[in-house]
Amino acid sequence: MCDEIKALRSNHMWSLVPFHPSMNVVGSRWVYRIKRRVDGNIERYKAYLVARGFTQQEDIDYSETFSLVIKQVTVRLVFSIAVSRNWQIHQLDIHNAFLNGVLIEEVYMKQPSGFVDPTLPSHVCRLHKSLYGLKQATRAWYTCLSDFLLSIGFLASKVDTSLFILSDGTNIFYLLVYVDDILLTGSNSAMLHCLIQLLSSEFKLRDLGVVHYFLGIEVQSTGMGLMLRQHKYIFDILTRAGTTSCKPVDTSVSPSKLLYSRITHSLIPHDFVKSWVLFSILPSLAQISALLLTEFVSSCMLLQIPIVSTVS
Repeated sequence: MCDEIKALRSNHMWSLVPFHPSMNVVGSRWVYRIKRRVDGNIERYKAYLVARGFTQQEDIDYSETFSLVIKQVTVRLVFSIAVSRNWQIHQLDIHNAFLNGVLIEEVYMKQPSGFVDPTLPSHVCRLHKSLYGLKQATRAWYTCLSDFLLSIGFLASKVDTSLFILSDGTNIFYLLVYVDDILLTGSNSAMLHCLIQLLSSEFKLRDLGVVHYFLGIEVQSTGMGLMLRQHKYIFDILTRAGTTSCKPVDTSVSPSKLLYSRITHSLIPHDFVKSWVLFSILPSLAQISALLLTEFVSSCMLLQIPIVSTVS
């Protein structure tokens, strides 16, 4: 908690102002998390000061919100490009990412519990930067990061807001961001480290080296490329559900099984079951194909490569 308060104060998160009845003052609370490694061992303990954003009033405390959602298809696509071209994928962790976002609205918050200024106990905090829990926190941080990336030459992808692309004519780099986790890969190792240095000069970050764990996906390097697994994620779900002793199956619904309808009191035809299983797989394949084509065209345009159609 002391480290978190120290970080907040060093970032000039707020200034104390006298309370006025016209102010909508939001509360705050402490949230404690345990950061774990891939193997489940404890990496570090973390305390977050979180604002009670559910008490904010629209058009008074905030105007626009934004939720950054990364697409698993994009992650697999970037991994595929990196593996096929033998690129290194670096993983970066932004320290206190949300604290970098600048607020344009006037937001007031009660002084944190346990850290009330004894000389000004009735004052409230006027927030200058975003804080976890605020409605506009993600938008403010994403705006700050994207503005910096655009200023150093990156272009935002048109199909995924979490993807940024940098091309200088001969080299190309891909940057994936999800809140405070960043993946960076590209065709030039020396320039890749220069980009990491640029990011570290603007934001406080940790270079975690070659990617090994990202969004619950375990990344293991093999002689044939990268192996992506979600063993820990799946095991945690099975543990919570109390089904760790169940036997595994290839598919969630086997087309050879006889299904019985409780509504019509009759057997469901096999053709329907086979079609349902096939249909449940097709959307992901369609998304991958569409994204591959879109990003291929975007990369060709960035590299000024002519696209020749082979369809007569």
